[in-house]
Amino acid sequence: MKLELNNDLLKSLLVMTSMVEARDAYTGGHLWRVSQYSMMLGQKIGFSKEEIFQVGLGGFLHDLGKIGVPDAILSKAGPLTDDEYGVIKTHPGIGGNLMRDHPLAGAAINHIVQHHERPDGKGYPYGLAKDQIPVQSRIVGLVDAFDAMTSTRSYRKGMPLEKALSIIEENRGSQFDTELSDAFVALGRAGGLEHVLGHSYENSALASCPMCGPIVAVAPETKDGDHVFCRSCTGELVVHADGDRFELSALGIMGKPENLTPQIEMAPVNDLTKMAPQSLTIAA
Repeated sequence: MKLELNNDLLKSLLVMTSMVEARDAYTGGHLWRVSQYSMMLGQKIGFSKEEIFQVGLGGFLHDLGKIGVPDAILSKAGPLTDDEYGVIKTHPGIGGNLMRDHPLAGAAINHIVQHHERPDGKGYPYGLAKDQIPVQSRIVGLVDAFDAMTSTRSYRKGMPLEKALSIIEENRGSQFDTELSDAFVALGRAGGLEHVLGHSYENSALASCPMCGPIVAVAPETKDGDHVFCRSCTGELVVHADGDRFELSALGIMGKPENLTPQIEMAPVNDLTKMAPQSLTIAA
């Protein structure tokens, strides 16, 4: 069946999902990266332009349900307990419930609900096996895990690219789809992921706060000696630029409220909206 896309509805949905990311100082750019990785993998395996857009949309919307997860768990500065992880595992179902009656639900609800399912049937929330999980949902699940592995948290640094790719290889056929794993690993080893890895948007690099660990997005126009602010510890930081690499040092003072206000990054929202076809073909 055909699903007509309304750009205003689409944009409002993407903005709503971006609000989830604005709550968490550690996940800056996660939605953009998962969307980008999803589209690159879709292109690698021969998706049409319409399919590439749809998997990119699913990648951007996949964590919608985290809007229902308490801040104390979502932003916890350390590993989760079993009970806290149980709460985190409710987010696919929450996202599905939020999307179910939305006019554009058919475009992405599978990716929202099923991105933590696994080919071996050990995923959640339903324990679906490979053939029950749409290929686009398998893509989003794989690249979501890759981004989690390569992203920094308060209690650990992000893994190097090769280590994360090796873990995907080790878990092909169990946690990850075999064919998709092979295609993604090949893409990574050919250098196809590096412009997205460690960025919150095109040319916007991520750096770690020297005081508390959370990531700080450094815009491409930032120069050596400019000041940026950490929304987690509220510190004012000085940028030390070396080409397109950045390090931060602390000034020992707190940023002003206007410097610490969470911002929704509209550029990825606008990019994805512009890519949208007039309609999508979806399963009835």
